[in-house]
Amino acid sequence: MAKDNAVTTASNWQFLFFGSYKKSQGRYARQVTGGALTVLMLIAAYRLSQWTAMEDVVFSGGHWAIGGIIAVLGGFVAYRLVQLPRFADFLIAVEAEMNKVSWPAQGELVKASIVVIFVIFFLAGVLFSFDLIWNTLFRLGNSLWPF
Repeated sequence: MAKDNAVTTASNWQFLFFGSYKKSQGRYARQVTGGALTVLMLIAAYRLSQWTAMEDVVFSGGHWAIGGIIAVLGGFVAYRLVQLPRFADFLIAVEAEMNKVSWPAQGELVKASIVVIFVIFFLAGVLFSFDLIWNTLFRLGNSLWPF
């Protein structure tokens, strides 16, 4: 029993640093998610290093060391997060569902985009017209009835 527990503990530590959960499934969803998380961590590390440089929190040049440490740890956390079984299963399911989507052809996409842009500008014009009308009516009413 103790030997089984030791093997499980060793395999857990090995999985923590080197393992991949179902590495052939959901590959693109994991790469995109891990990349986005890494970019967020890099932005956070850069902002933290800039803040520590402005506030003189650490020694001269130490803000880059803190930013670098946060960036490396953030990249590791992002990589490990997409390997967690529950999160990886979710990403695998997302990629499977995205493969079922029937994507429109380029011409259909362009036509639909033009319609959406036209409707947005049309509704913006309608709202602008209503705003002008109500603004004029309220100013006219205010000048006729000063109370």
